Amino acid sequence: LWFQGLILSFFSRGKLGRYPPWPGKIVNPPKDLKKPRGKKCFFVKFFGTEDHAWIKVEQLKPYHPHKEEMIKINKGKRFQQAVDAVEEFLRKTKGKDQASSHNSTEEKNRHNSSEERGKQSAGEEKRKASLSEGKVKKGTGEGKKRVSSVSSERGSKSPLKRAQDQSPRKRGRPPKDEKDLTIPESSTVKRVMSGTVAGFKWPPSVSEPVKDSDPHFHHFLLSQTEKPAVCYQAITKKLKVCEEETGSTSIQAADSTAVNGSITPTDKKIGFLGLGLMGSGIVSNLLKMGHTVTVWNRTAEKCDLFIQEGARLGRTPAEVVSTCDITFACVSDPKAAKDLVLGPSGVLQGIRPGKCYVDMSTVDADTVTELAQVIVSRGGRFLEAPVSGNQQLSNDGMLVILAAGDRGLYEDCSSCFQAMGKTSFFLGEVGNAAKMMLIVNMVQGSFMATIAEGLTLAQVTGQSQQTLLDILNQGQLASIFLDQKCQNILQGNFKPDFYLKYIQKDLRLAIALGDSVNHPTPMAAAANEVYKRAKALDQSDNDMSAVYRAYIH
Repeated sequence: LWFQGLILSFFSRGKLGRYPPWPGKIVNPPKDLKKPRGKKCFFVKFFGTEDHAWIKVEQLKPYHPHKEEMIKINKGKRFQQAVDAVEEFLRKTKGKDQASSHNSTEEKNRHNSSEERGKQSAGEEKRKASLSEGKVKKGTGEGKKRVSSVSSERGSKSPLKRAQDQSPRKRGRPPKDEKDLTIPESSTVKRVMSGTVAGFKWPPSVSEPVKDSDPHFHHFLLSQTEKPAVCYQAITKKLKVCEEETGSTSIQAADSTAVNGSITPTDKKIGFLGLGLMGSGIVSNLLKMGHTVTVWNRTAEKCDLFIQEGARLGRTPAEVVSTCDITFACVSDPKAAKDLVLGPSGVLQGIRPGKCYVDMSTVDADTVTELAQVIVSRGGRFLEAPVSGNQQLSNDGMLVILAAGDRGLYEDCSSCFQAMGKTSFFLGEVGNAAKMMLIVNMVQGSFMATIAEGLTLAQVTGQSQQTLLDILNQGQLASIFLDQKCQNILQGNFKPDFYLKYIQKDLRLAIALGDSVNHPTPMAAAANEVYKRAKALDQSDNDMSAVYRAYIH
């Protein structure tokens, strides 16, 4: 099946977010997991991920009739791998069904043969009983009845069926050869389970939004007409609080959902300022997880999509802060961060005692310290929380959050951080997160420049760039980052996932951080020069992988 609309609630998150159709199958939910009230829905596991979610019945469509349509919409490699996994699942299921049918035929033949033998044995016993009828009439009748009972049992049950009757069955789990997943639902649900879709009024096409749905959030689900996957691995997320030697704390999890498999959104009103590459994905996930969000962006048109998804519109940063309990901001650089807080109708004008401000921008420690001081001076609470990731990870809710400042505010942001990220770290006093974020991006930016340098060196020495990538992907450097950025270069596709101008900005700030403590950063300095050359070649608004062009011009 495939669905179009809002997911009722998540139970784990892998690569979910603003995503194309995705394949999955209906499975049994864990016993202690309650279905959303008033909703006729199925519990679905998505292929290629460990994601589970409740999906409303009216949002489901069959797999096979829409397969080609969905494949045309999404050409992504991971999507194709997931579709391949569906086909493999269907092949295996079909093979098992054929084997089961063959075994059933053999069993039926053995059953019939056993019945014949039973009938012959009963006839022989009856003949013997007739010969001795005048002598012990009553005893013969009882003996006849006993023999008939035994032969009937012997003929009606095969060894396989007797073994099944004798073996205990685990509660709540159907036998392995059972074909239909029994779920107490309406007749509408039963039609979906059996593959009947005539009873549904589907939207004309994927491009037309379903009422009360998110038109940019689709999944492609496998129709559960085959043998169901009833073996459910319980998904839990247990927050692990680790006190490190530095006194910092990390809240880590295997996925970005809460302890019982779902996120309970905070009842606090959330504000969000800045809807760029990172901010857009963050806000989308906050809304999907049920948070009440008010948005503002310098370019107001960017707010329209999120208003359609249920967000409220704030006219100025000051208005957003004054009407919300916790306001997040994610902007491009130190100047933008300061202007947002200190400028006309800025954040500071909306701060009152108890108001909370969380700056997610990647800036230097001096800037974030200055912002913290002015916010706290007005009675507000401040937390810095820059994020490590890119646009895709932001959309998927898989960012890494580095936080520092007000520890209580960090804990108040728990459900928000779970919605937008897979892991969050609390690093102590204000400034620590900014420093750590710059170091992380310094390493990433330097690595990207080295990748570009290696690919160009391969080219000018007559070596295959694709072969170089294949070799790297088989070695210790293998990573999603390496593969994606090399693919960008090989395909000449530099659509921004992380702007080149921003990674250069982070390198510049990291070098300045090193200078402030008299620590050499020669590798970062060399990489910075290459990015500066790429900017001079008008690559600023392309992806960071466009640094490659600095080597070929």
